[in-house]
Amino acid sequence: MGARSVDAGQSDGHPARTGRGRPAQTGKGERLADWADGRLGLYGLAKSQMRKVFPDHWSFMLGEICLYSFLILILTGVYLTLFFEPSAAEVVYNGSYEPLNGVVMTRAYESTLDISFDVRGGLLIRQIHHWAALVFVAGMLVHMMRVFFTGAFRKPRELNWVFGWTLLFLGIITGLTGYSLPDDLLSGTGLRFAQGAILSVPVVGTYLALFLFGGEFPGDDIIARLYPIHILLLPGIMLGLVVAHLILVFYHKHTQYPGPGRDQKSVVGMPFMPVYMAKAGGFFFLVFGVLSMIGALATINPVWAFGPYRADLVTTGAQPDWYLGFSEGLIRVMPGWEINAFGHTLALGVFIPFSLFPLIMLAIGVYPFIEAWITGDKREHHILDRPRNVPTRTGLGVAWLSLYGVLLIGGGNDIVALRLHLSINLITWFVRIGFFVVPVLAFIITRRICLGLQRRDRDKVLHGRESGTIKRLPHGEYVEVHEPLTQAQRFTLTQHEQDGHYELGPLVDANGVTRKVRTSQRLRARLARAMYGQDTYIPKPTVEEYRELTSSDEHHH
Repeated sequence: MGARSVDAGQSDGHPARTGRGRPAQTGKGERLADWADGRLGLYGLAKSQMRKVFPDHWSFMLGEICLYSFLILILTGVYLTLFFEPSAAEVVYNGSYEPLNGVVMTRAYESTLDISFDVRGGLLIRQIHHWAALVFVAGMLVHMMRVFFTGAFRKPRELNWVFGWTLLFLGIITGLTGYSLPDDLLSGTGLRFAQGAILSVPVVGTYLALFLFGGEFPGDDIIARLYPIHILLLPGIMLGLVVAHLILVFYHKHTQYPGPGRDQKSVVGMPFMPVYMAKAGGFFFLVFGVLSMIGALATINPVWAFGPYRADLVTTGAQPDWYLGFSEGLIRVMPGWEINAFGHTLALGVFIPFSLFPLIMLAIGVYPFIEAWITGDKREHHILDRPRNVPTRTGLGVAWLSLYGVLLIGGGNDIVALRLHLSINLITWFVRIGFFVVPVLAFIITRRICLGLQRRDRDKVLHGRESGTIKRLPHGEYVEVHEPLTQAQRFTLTQHEQDGHYELGPLVDANGVTRKVRTSQRLRARLARAMYGQDTYIPKPTVEEYRELTSSDEHHH
């Protein structure tokens, strides 16, 4: 102990020497590294962080897909900014796409056509950029659902959930500003939709629309104003949030699924350097390659087929990108209610759904704090929940996803009616009723499925796994032989906690004095009982139950 070997030419804190005692020559790169380390302390930081252990699970790649898609968006976006002109000045097109020759259009739309047909690789880069945007938002949504269903948002990661939620919200807005820039007929229709929603804001809606568009719609300033927002403001904020998100992941250490050797203080996995870095680097090029292949083979947003935007025209089957179908579905199925009050017309048929979208998003953003308040749990959590073991939370997540699916149908009610040969009024009424009914049914069914899976896990721990082998007992009974689980498998199925939920406690003390209970405390107790009460879980098998069954169970080998 205490002894160590030193390679030839190396020593601690002294220049390396040759066999004759002369200082050995060091390379320029090594001298530069020594110089930087002496001033920045990079070696000590890298040594402590590069060997950080990360667990391995396929679902953790969802966050990596988001990160790599974001980097691809930046790379392709920089290329596109070299050729795009955000100008609403009208020109007469005379370019490579002959069907539009002689048509009056904005310079923004003309430059988009030039990128698509005249710039080398322009169309490929445009399509990779658009596909990457869709994958980025989809990846964030699925990644956040993974975090939600497994409880990875709990202390100390609430702030990281807020960062991720903000990235999702900004990604949606960035997507809206992005596909509005080409000024084709489809994007102009989307801008018209957004302008109508802004006009519905009581009292100040008109002023907001005039300020944003620089006059009556479509105005001359909207493209020039969206451009810096899309390429500088929003990406800059998102880049800062991504860096903060990754720093917190490093600082808090990565969550992990239940399993042997894994607890709140230890992590089972591979070191960040070199194993995780090598896998991450390869996965980046895999994502880039897949997006490049999709961009080369699958056409998306063919602006030349739509033509330039004109305020008196609209495309047939105009749909936003999928992540905005939620908001459009709300507005399409809402009855056209209007109220005239104090000299103002309140377009409730637009304003109510326009307000519901950010409110629902806000509820998702603050959910970790709501759950922490309900449970009163102030402990740190580094082991993930299996969704089946938290049926109420899982039911809420599935209810939200079902609501999104219903409203997505509403956002494309004309397309659905056309493809399925149904009445558009029938689909609209289905969405109106389904808005209230489907999430409730999804919640109830999901909760029951989770309880059933918990019961199956309990039986599996006690009786083992069904082998399919039939055995005849000496007294003539036929039974199926159950294979007992390994200790590691039993541990994984029973590692989750089943703590008692928050309760008010006795309302009368030992002296007969009634304790005052606030309304918020009563509400908290009821919510805690509904979310984590005895009706929400199947009790885990005890050691005594397992020993009693396995000691005399003839169904086991």
